[in-house]
Amino acid sequence: MFQLGKTIVSEEILKKEFVCNISACKGACCVDGDAGAPVEEYEKEIMDRIYPKVKPFLRQKGIDAIEEQGKYITTDFGELETPLIDGADCAYVTFDDKGTALCGIEQAYNQGEIDWKKPVSCHLYPVRVQQYSEFAAVNYHQWHICDDACSLGEELGVPIYKFTKEALIRKFGEDWYMELEKVAEKL
Repeated sequence: MFQLGKTIVSEEILKKEFVCNISACKGACCVDGDAGAPVEEYEKEIMDRIYPKVKPFLRQKGIDAIEEQGKYITTDFGELETPLIDGADCAYVTFDDKGTALCGIEQAYNQGEIDWKKPVSCHLYPVRVQQYSEFAAVNYHQWHICDDACSLGEELGVPIYKFTKEALIRKFGEDWYMELEKVAEKL
């Protein structure tokens, strides 16, 4: 691990390789697990604002879950997350004709309906950020459902920090990312 500004960064994001292979995993990260995607405090207002334009892109089950639970939920630990459908799928997930999970928020963004891509935690994946009082920990989240993404990343020679460049800049800024690249070059 190394410090970069007010972040502590795992070297794994520089050394491990990763490229989403959605044709292999079918978007399993949006439907597997037992929690919704983390939502940051400032994203609550955005999600409230964009929901009317995102709603037409969602499945009825997702709309029902959102209207019952809210556009985001607060866990027993005080963390914000996207709501789930029956404790499984993210309420914002949709499926294409091949059964691949897609993000309804991102679909609305891609169609020019909204100007926000999706929660930054989703955009960053497989990077996870844990905020502490004095710093943020920036780590690689290894999950077996992403084994194909790791294989494709190795095949293409793309380290995690390059795969998540746009999201890391979105989260920490361009200067932070340029410093990260300098550290990567030294390793």
